[in-house]
Amino acid sequence: MTTQTTSSSEAATRDRYAAAALAPEAALCCPVDYDPQYLKAIPAEVIEKDYGCGDPSKYLQPGETVLDLGSGTGKICFIASQVVGPAGKVIGVDMTDDMLEVAQRNAPVVAEEIGYANVEFRKGRIQDLGLDLDLLDAELKKQPITDANSYLSSESLASDLRIKHPLIASDTVDVVVSNCVLNLVETHLKTQLFEELFRVLKKGGRAVISDIVSDEEIPTHLQNDAYLWSGCISGAYTEEGFLKAFADAGFHGIEILKRDEAPWQTVEGIEFRSVTIQAWKGKQGPCLERNQAVIYKGPFSKVLDDDGHAMERGKRYAVCDKTFHLYQKPPYREYFEFIEPLESVALEDAVEFPCGATRERHPRETKGGDYTVTTAASNCCDPADGTSCC
Repeated sequence: MTTQTTSSSEAATRDRYAAAALAPEAALCCPVDYDPQYLKAIPAEVIEKDYGCGDPSKYLQPGETVLDLGSGTGKICFIASQVVGPAGKVIGVDMTDDMLEVAQRNAPVVAEEIGYANVEFRKGRIQDLGLDLDLLDAELKKQPITDANSYLSSESLASDLRIKHPLIASDTVDVVVSNCVLNLVETHLKTQLFEELFRVLKKGGRAVISDIVSDEEIPTHLQNDAYLWSGCISGAYTEEGFLKAFADAGFHGIEILKRDEAPWQTVEGIEFRSVTIQAWKGKQGPCLERNQAVIYKGPFSKVLDDDGHAMERGKRYAVCDKTFHLYQKPPYREYFEFIEPLESVALEDAVEFPCGATRERHPRETKGGDYTVTTAASNCCDPADGTSCC
């Protein structure tokens, strides 16, 4: 996608969503079926003035810490608060004062209705989750910008706040969700956006993002239309580009959870539709040889993973310790069998595993070269079925 050249896209987005916080705007919203049991506790004002194209909250689990990027008037946050329950926590981040006012005013109403308070809203830009804009506002009131020198000092102040008082600290969130907001970030800041998204997640955490994508590249004249940008059109990733952005940021296990068959809008023959993507953080770390193997069970005859391992169905493949344990977690575990060596290799004794190549693992590598055991036939039947033989 071509780099956004206009400087008005963020201002247009902020102004349009500020107006939408005062009066509902139907053009900003895709039809979404939210679970009605969670909507009962949420004031009508929040529901009417919140905009989205999907429901990432349906993929959350009790007890999780959730961050909602571009939380608006708080609908997804208030739904998520009920899903994660009193043991969980939900943080909403938005840059629009009018949206935050609606969300913060209604938070105690929802808390009283559900019986606990586990939601908070913070002011920030989703591509800069280190900078707390409320803290910056407070400091700038003490040290207002009056000339070039004070402007440069404000940049230094912002950098200092990111380090000492981050809006969202690194490695603190179980799940990052977002609902039709990532496309609103200017193109040249989207790489930073995904880096921030990745930064705040714990190892083993995940992103569940609903957003608008296009089926073709968006031409420059549409990208430079500030109104279309604020309307979730001009800043959309292509379908392939959206998935690639997660991969480039270091995510693994990237999958499409939901893709609308019918487009939400079509502009100049380009279709724009909603998708929901799930992606995981956690494949960082050394590759160590511990004589483990995996067997791909199917249904395809052959698969290629994100690290270039090409595996045919039914064959034993050598993998590093990191990959071995990664495959035992979602979204991979149902597709593999796992073979541990008869004699485990201690981590301190493990050598580097050559992850660049795919090779089969001979059974003797896991059993041991001197393995000569002979056993009697075992009962391979399920005792529960009352049979005594296979």
